[in-house]
Amino acid sequence: MAHVSDLIADDIQAYLKQHEHKSLLRFITCGSVDDGKSTLIGRMLYEAKMLFEDQLAAIEADSRKWGTQGGEIDFALLVDGLAAEREQGITIDVAYRFFSTDRRKFIVADTPGHEQYTRNMVTGASTADLAVILIDARKGVLTQTRRHSYLVSLIGIRKVVLAVNKMDLVDYSQAVYERIVDDYRTFARQLGLEDITAIPLSALKGDNMLQHSRRTPWYHGPTLMGFLETCEVDETRLQAAPFRLPVQWVNRPDLDFRGFCGLVASGTVRPGDRIRVQPSGRESRVKRIVALEGDLPAAVAGQSVTLTLEDEVDISRGDVISRADAPAEVADQFECTIVWMADEPMLPGRPYLMKIGTRTVNATVTEPKYKVNVNTMEHLAAKKLDLNEIGVCNVALDRAVAFDPYTANRATGGFILIDRLSNHTVGAGALHFALRRAHNIHLQAVDIDKRSRSEIMHQRPALLWFTGLSGSGKSTIANLVEKKLFAMGRHSYLLDGDNVRHGLNKDLGFTEADRVENIRRVAEVSKLMVDAGLIVLTAFISPFRAERRMARGLLEEGEFVEIHVDTPLDVAEKRDVKGLYAKARRGELKNFTGIDSPYEAPEAPELLINTVSLSAEEAADRVIAFLRERQLIA
Repeated sequence: MAHVSDLIADDIQAYLKQHEHKSLLRFITCGSVDDGKSTLIGRMLYEAKMLFEDQLAAIEADSRKWGTQGGEIDFALLVDGLAAEREQGITIDVAYRFFSTDRRKFIVADTPGHEQYTRNMVTGASTADLAVILIDARKGVLTQTRRHSYLVSLIGIRKVVLAVNKMDLVDYSQAVYERIVDDYRTFARQLGLEDITAIPLSALKGDNMLQHSRRTPWYHGPTLMGFLETCEVDETRLQAAPFRLPVQWVNRPDLDFRGFCGLVASGTVRPGDRIRVQPSGRESRVKRIVALEGDLPAAVAGQSVTLTLEDEVDISRGDVISRADAPAEVADQFECTIVWMADEPMLPGRPYLMKIGTRTVNATVTEPKYKVNVNTMEHLAAKKLDLNEIGVCNVALDRAVAFDPYTANRATGGFILIDRLSNHTVGAGALHFALRRAHNIHLQAVDIDKRSRSEIMHQRPALLWFTGLSGSGKSTIANLVEKKLFAMGRHSYLLDGDNVRHGLNKDLGFTEADRVENIRRVAEVSKLMVDAGLIVLTAFISPFRAERRMARGLLEEGEFVEIHVDTPLDVAEKRDVKGLYAKARRGELKNFTGIDSPYEAPEAPELLINTVSLSAEEAADRVIAFLRERQLIA
């Protein structure tokens, strides 16, 4: 490091230029509890001389306070930044560290080993080129080792360093090391992991970290840092792949310039290349490749550039610019693997937002085909996915998107799922392939449309969505409203919760997942009836905001009218003519809304009906008056 220090002192610009052109390797460390992940990273930072004097002084003080190595430096404390991690001696959150050597720059993610932090590990591994899987030489290949290896293969990391750590505690035994390596390679082959480099080391003592250890004369492979500095980064594979540029921004600073900005996800592009814009399918040629330093003769994977085209082509954020002779696939239904990251379970039929590349679309996930026991690789039947569970599902989008299978291109085949209400990321996934029906089923054009049907009925179609607790009076009020509409000569239809469960939804129960599916089906039927020109009334508890928002999203602006029949729980219980609340209180009726299942009240309904102050007849009149105000009826 001496000549680097001299260069910094003599010519800071030359040092920065040298640093700028070093390659970057992103890698993760993962392993079972106490395998020494944080110690290994701490040792790397220490040996790479990436610590300042005040940091060394602080770590020495912390080692005396928190450390587990007696009077020696506890390198793990350089990485385990959370107080809870230091107190428990484990890693909880993903800790990212940057360091650099003469040959390469590194970003390392120290990922947690506990199963309950699977989502944290997936987050840390999502951008990694290489995984360092640590194994305690005393314990060998454990269940957690298998789980982490499965996640590494799932995320698409192809290079693995098998770091057999704590060799000092087994007297640097060659037999122990070779047995562990053989066991791991046998298992890894089942996952398709082939590029494995095994290294015996002691992160605490420094054996085979930077220099070959005299304690392992039988080992003739690379040191850990030597391998990390020289291994090939996966850039060449991406640069050889077909060209993909997800458009992040359309740059129009003046009337004479229109450029499409984004990060080249894969491949190479040059002026004159024929490209295809997806999903629209329009084609053109690249006119210029514009960057901060001026026009470029070519752009490769990993570069952020602006493309201009020879033709005026309608392109917007979220579109993908592909090579014309090797375009991405386009579909709206897929099979995929999903890692669930939220405390609330993933429920089939519930609408989510999917962000794939730079495009965000509405997505609905089907019931999982199976979930994976990440410890045994066993496929298990599942109705939903809970926190940290992984499953294979089908997903349907509200519009077609351009994509590649995740195994071919992580940038255009990976996605996240977002909760529509909270905007929290709730899941991450990998697309496998488009479903055949995505290509074979198309909307049939018809000559008689909704407008024609509504004109012949002399009315505006709408969906009146009555929601409230059981016993609030939804069905009674909806029935009165329909009678008044019928007397006015309006064409309507009432879908009542109990009636629908005698036919269309008789196969559904009252679990949270079944309630979501119940409302999804009703919303789709209501959409068809609105398309027929009818005024549709629905009387369902519909306890979850997400499903009510999904129903609203199926219709055109102004067609969905949410009517909250607001009744306090104690009043609803007193009206309990069916005795349902009493059964729920006694524990005889599970998943009953208001008792042991939540009701999420509307935040901004079009109409609020308070049935404490209004009779059913007055409430119905209020609805009719509202419809007149909105000119839904004359």
